Amino acid sequence: MNAERFFPLLFAMLLLPVAGLGQGFAGLGTDAGEGFAVPDPQTRFSFPDDHGPHPDYRIEWWYLTANLQDEAGRDYGIQWTLFRSALAPGEAEAWSSPQVWMGHAGLTTPEAHFVGERLARGGIGQAGVVADPFAAWIDDWSFEGATPANASLGASGDGFAYALELSSDAPFVPQGEDGYSVKSAEGQASYYYSQPFYTAEGTLTVGDQQIAVTGTAWLDREWSSQPLSDNQTGWDWFSLSLEDGHRVMAFRLRQTDGTAYHSGTWITPEGTPQPLAPDALRFTPLATTRVERSGATLPTRWRIEIPQHALDITVDALQPQSWMETLFPYWEGPIAITGSHTGRGYLEMTGYDEDTQ
Repeated sequence: MNAERFFPLLFAMLLLPVAGLGQGFAGLGTDAGEGFAVPDPQTRFSFPDDHGPHPDYRIEWWYLTANLQDEAGRDYGIQWTLFRSALAPGEAEAWSSPQVWMGHAGLTTPEAHFVGERLARGGIGQAGVVADPFAAWIDDWSFEGATPANASLGASGDGFAYALELSSDAPFVPQGEDGYSVKSAEGQASYYYSQPFYTAEGTLTVGDQQIAVTGTAWLDREWSSQPLSDNQTGWDWFSLSLEDGHRVMAFRLRQTDGTAYHSGTWITPEGTPQPLAPDALRFTPLATTRVERSGATLPTRWRIEIPQHALDITVDALQPQSWMETLFPYWEGPIAITGSHTGRGYLEMTGYDEDTQ
């Protein structure tokens, strides 16, 4: 069997005990699984420990995106994500470790979208996260520094690479209610915090061309054991960096009956979060794209309204074909913001397939 096909298949088989692949992104459903921890709304973050892994929870990620420009003002975007998924709660040494790891990297230009993926078992040093001093890695991809607030980020794949320096003096921002982020009316939830105020600079490599870039970046940290309800099919998630200094995190989780669960956070330029109730957000798809790699049809132009903050914007994908052709495929790419506010951001859409219209 071809190695490129064998290893993703092996990884999928390893994940089957913890993920019924028919339910949501990465197969996560309502069942936390025997012995796994469940988020508690009374828990508060403790740093630097919470920058590291939480092996008693079933799934966790370290997720970064950056909106970048070259000297001519041309737009680019990058994504770097490290996922941890547990076959059983807890940790053990060497090959006895129940942790499995997956890394995704993307680089988007106005003309193209590049994708890379890495897969690893835990316990053998191939992938992992250390809280202090901070380091997250899988193979030669890394996100590391004295703390996540000032760190280097790098990844490479077929036809692309990037190396960035990230820095921020702003506080980490708890999402939801003090970091307890509810994902459904039934109460599924995760722990969730962000660093949405990075400045970024570095170099992109596209083919044989090296491009100096600067811009902004956003870190999301999230962990749980059952973040999706069994009637939810996927999500549309937005990170919005507004030119007036505000930041907005907003998502809708689509449900089988055609409705959706909404949530978000309005973040002041000083880093103060203001949770947004489900009825405070309105999402309207305005235009769709049929993805060449998958056949999926999905929205790549949106209207987002938050009336209490006088926000009424249109977001457009920089590259509508930003499909992540990975073990669990999804759409991920940079967006431009126009309307009552202007800026840039990122959009992730999961749960769309070739049958989506």
